[in-house]
Amino acid sequence: MGPAPTGQQLRGATGGPEVIEPSFEGTGKKGKKPSSRKRGVTESQAENLLQPVKLSKAELYKEPTNEELNRLRETEILFHSSLLRLQVEELLKEVRLSEKKKDRIDAFLLEVNHRIKRVPSTPESELTDQAWLPAGIRVPFHQVPYTVKGSFHFLPPAQVTVVGSYLLGTCIRPDITVDMALTMPREILQDKDLLNQRYFRKRALYLAHLAHHLARDPLFGSVRFSYTNGCHMKPSLLLRPHGKDERLVTVRLHPCPPSDFFRPCRLLPTKNNVRSAWYRGQSPPEDGKPDPPTPHYNTWVLQDTALGSHVQLLSNVLGSAPGLKDGVALLKVWLRQRELDKGLGGFSGFLISMLVAFLVSTRKIHTTMSGYQVLRSVLQFLATTDLTVNGISLCLSSDPSLPALADFHQAFPVVFLDPSGRLNLCADVTASTYHQVQHEARLSMALLDSKTDDGFQLLLMTPKPMIRAFDHVLHLRPLSRLQATCHQLKLWPELQDNGGDYISASLGPLTTLLEKGLGSRLQLLVHSRPPVPEWGWSQDPPKHKDSGTLTLGLLLQPEGLTTVLELGPEADQPEAVEFRQFWGSRSELRRFQDGAIREAVVWEAASLCQKRLIPHKVVTHLLALHADIPDNCVHYVGGFLDALIQGLKETSSTGEEALAVAICCYDDLSRMLWGLEGLPLTVSAVQGAHPVLCYTEVFPPTPVQPACSFYEQLRERASLLPRLDKPCPAYVEPITMVCHLEGSGQWPQEAEAIRRVRAAFQLRLAELLRQQHGLLCRATTYIHFLPQGMISLRDTPDSLRLERDTRHLPLLTSALHGLQQQHPAFSGVARLAKRWVRAQLLGEGFSDESLDLVAAALFLHPEPFTPPSSPQVGFLRFLSLVSTFDWKNNPLIVNLNNELTVEEQVEIRSSFLAARTRLPVMVIITPQDRKSSVWTQDGPSAQILQQLVILAAKALPVLEKQLMDPWGPGDIRVSL
Repeated sequence: MGPAPTGQQLRGATGGPEVIEPSFEGTGKKGKKPSSRKRGVTESQAENLLQPVKLSKAELYKEPTNEELNRLRETEILFHSSLLRLQVEELLKEVRLSEKKKDRIDAFLLEVNHRIKRVPSTPESELTDQAWLPAGIRVPFHQVPYTVKGSFHFLPPAQVTVVGSYLLGTCIRPDITVDMALTMPREILQDKDLLNQRYFRKRALYLAHLAHHLARDPLFGSVRFSYTNGCHMKPSLLLRPHGKDERLVTVRLHPCPPSDFFRPCRLLPTKNNVRSAWYRGQSPPEDGKPDPPTPHYNTWVLQDTALGSHVQLLSNVLGSAPGLKDGVALLKVWLRQRELDKGLGGFSGFLISMLVAFLVSTRKIHTTMSGYQVLRSVLQFLATTDLTVNGISLCLSSDPSLPALADFHQAFPVVFLDPSGRLNLCADVTASTYHQVQHEARLSMALLDSKTDDGFQLLLMTPKPMIRAFDHVLHLRPLSRLQATCHQLKLWPELQDNGGDYISASLGPLTTLLEKGLGSRLQLLVHSRPPVPEWGWSQDPPKHKDSGTLTLGLLLQPEGLTTVLELGPEADQPEAVEFRQFWGSRSELRRFQDGAIREAVVWEAASLCQKRLIPHKVVTHLLALHADIPDNCVHYVGGFLDALIQGLKETSSTGEEALAVAICCYDDLSRMLWGLEGLPLTVSAVQGAHPVLCYTEVFPPTPVQPACSFYEQLRERASLLPRLDKPCPAYVEPITMVCHLEGSGQWPQEAEAIRRVRAAFQLRLAELLRQQHGLLCRATTYIHFLPQGMISLRDTPDSLRLERDTRHLPLLTSALHGLQQQHPAFSGVARLAKRWVRAQLLGEGFSDESLDLVAAALFLHPEPFTPPSSPQVGFLRFLSLVSTFDWKNNPLIVNLNNELTVEEQVEIRSSFLAARTRLPVMVIITPQDRKSSVWTQDGPSAQILQQLVILAAKALPVLEKQLMDPWGPGDIRVSL
């Protein structure tokens, strides 16, 4: 299925992203250009802006009709708000099929049915004798080993049935797929077809014969094969109409046995149906040791036998409940936006439909609920229920012959039984995938409970690709290397059960290995396997190594991310042997300060940049040690963007250490100022007012030792004067601090007098710091200090600038400093963002503070993500936010220290709409600046902001494509 619909059609209801028009700024009246000091929106530009609704007095106090009262009462019961109801209704309109298209699809399905029943029969032959197939036809199945018993001949299907979401009315656009079950006649099948892949090979031969005849029919524009949900044992045939309707629908044919043909007791998860002697080409063991069970193999057979019963169940549950159908459609959009429904092991739309049926059967969902209520109920269940520990079942029978849930838990990581009590619907779902579903459900419930205005947009309209959702990403390639992993880990039973799919066989052990090794550094580990592409009927089916790459995503814990020590058990404990075996040569005995002698692993890291890449060292070491995967087969994407902070030069540090040194100097100077003796008024507070002090300066100042030969000494002033015949000396940018003195009633009231008193204080401060602490100090003028007309009640440009520099800036610096203490990745994200903006030659249009606040919004309001734990993922989200945010019709609210309540934010948005024409083009609101957006008053202009939006929108997909390239992203620094 393709991506979910964008928010373009819903902007009127949701206030979604909209690119600013180049003519946003325009000109003022009489062709005059607006003042550069005030970059607000003129009256002529207000036509395209959202305007507050104005009603006449009669309309405002008009009594509601009975229909309106009923709708309001229904909205209050079934939805949070009227806006949310409108948004849900508009989304459902976009994803539903129109009646006109349904009629065209139904007509095509009828023709497909007729064509399938007219396919001619073939004579009976051995399974290994495939000479009857026409030249050029390839069997869509890996016949390894080739020799197998049994015979086959083709007969038209006994029954052709439409199954799946199309029949139930829960399929969603844009890509519509209709599943058709072809019940093979009993004459084709034999009792022992369960053994050694006989059934699956007959199934593939059945499709090959169908493909040969249907490909010659002019009704079809495309006849191709694909794997059902990524399972290579179950190919399906894809049919698409010819001509203009080619993109209308895809019909997927699934051959299946009669529902009662195979004995269910032979397909329990404890039974074996693939003999080791046949699969490995060896003689049967003499010791009589039983073959290992094949639970996945058995499940794939059961899935085909249960197609009809599952459709009947869902039809009974969803048939007369439109709210349930709406809920299933919303849940499918939710899964698709998070890429949870892709490939083998994905949490498919079928599973979510069966989960709704389970919740209806347990009375946790009622058939009268709205789609939104169904969405909430299912997300709440997923967020609070761990099916890897406690499975669930739709079976109501008390038959003692049915297997227990414990039997399924031994065979599968996730357990959800169908009504028969024998089929695990989540057999292919890995524990990592289910934990990802749980994680996303918890985030979604928190978002819904917050009742934010943009909750719908964030929940159902915002995509969450892996590269933007996870801090570190790694690709394992080539996939053929995983064959050696299976040998190393001795996964012979898993290979036999999965039909030779070494990727599926090794995936569970690999994720378990890395989760154990990463330990407290890891919050969540997920995997992604790209869908296997379709192939033509004249081509061989794709091999396992041709299915792309295996990608793992790491969501990291910021608390333990930079820890360099893995502390093991004491040397005399039994667990010490296991610890040494797990870590290999990295484990060593160490004596600690408390006298204990423990096993430990220490990772060498000289800088914060290197500490952030410790997960890389952990992953590569464990994969090489336990899985026989060398470093060159692990493409780790986690720190490529760190080098952007320092430009294009090679360095082992990204400047964070220099920032820490500068802040330590600031702290030392603050303590000196507080302890000065001899001042008329003591220093009551010292506040920083510089990007260095909130960890966001791109190139922090570093200490410079001046070369004496480049200067002349001025002994009387204890200074160095640069010589004219030498190169320009290094420049060290000063760090601004604001000193507050204790209150006094003796301060003068005139501006000039205040200037003189202030100058006297500066001179005295310099003298005392030199006398008491030996610092070289010099008092200088400050050109923006206290303008003329200080006691005037009206604002002037100078007074506004003074208020910004002495009041707003120290408060902002302090808040961002605290944010860095809470989220260590904030510094890297903000510095990367500013480095990139300046590299696009747009730095003059944006103040440091405005870009810092945009970066801060990614941590304070990360929904639908979690706060970034690496500079890389934070920078990608910065590009996404800049390019998709509706700067024209919405303010960016950065709720520093969580001071703004939900009600206050609603009031801010309302005030914004009323005052939009008087506000800057880019409006950023903070708790200390709720109306004026002081950090964007002087820029950017509409043209500069538009250019930034365009550049970010173009850079994001290019960068994400490079980072997700398993063979290396190239030189990202140059491409940006």
